[in-house]
Amino acid sequence: MLALLDYGAGNIRSVEKALHAAGADVLRTGSVSDLANARGLVLPGVGAFDDCLNALHRQELDAAVRDWIGRGRPFLGICVGYQALFERSEEFQSCARGLGIFKGPVVRFQPTATEPHLKIPQIGWNEVEVTQENCPLFAGIPQRSHFYFVHSYHPQPADPSIVAGWTDYGHRFASAVRRDHVWATQFHPEKSQQVGLRLLRNFVEFTRR
Repeated sequence: MLALLDYGAGNIRSVEKALHAAGADVLRTGSVSDLANARGLVLPGVGAFDDCLNALHRQELDAAVRDWIGRGRPFLGICVGYQALFERSEEFQSCARGLGIFKGPVVRFQPTATEPHLKIPQIGWNEVEVTQENCPLFAGIPQRSHFYFVHSYHPQPADPSIVAGWTDYGHRFASAVRRDHVWATQFHPEKSQQVGLRLLRNFVEFTRR
């Protein structure tokens, strides 16, 4: 069984449906006690960084996520659920602390000399260059496959070794990370058709090992 964290910060029905389609038995929950029997944990994300972190804190789910990851259990963060793993965010001059699993800030896209009219947020399909060999999350997915993105902010990992995938949008940014049994993606696998479904299926299968 996979636990899908529902912290009341947005509609996560699409993630739940995609996980079911990937073969998972899904428990959608906002209760710490429900995590005891789960084989994997998924933290989806929509909306603002502060809203996510404050909602997690109110329900004592922030400590539960840290404990889960600290015990080496399979974890997948999606979009803001990816950003939440870092220390802080520039969004709205955020006051909320991130979970601090990874060092580094979450920063806003900025126009560049080569892309002075960069559209922000990035909305749509973009390719991911997978850089970690034999990463279980990307097993069977062709290199530079396209995934669906909706975001104005992205993490800047202080440790480049955790980056599992890079994407170009105005500049190169880390679109996926991995360390041990922790994976997270800036893109939305649940909106990424067959490649996204394959990625979710890979995670589901990993939790059953």
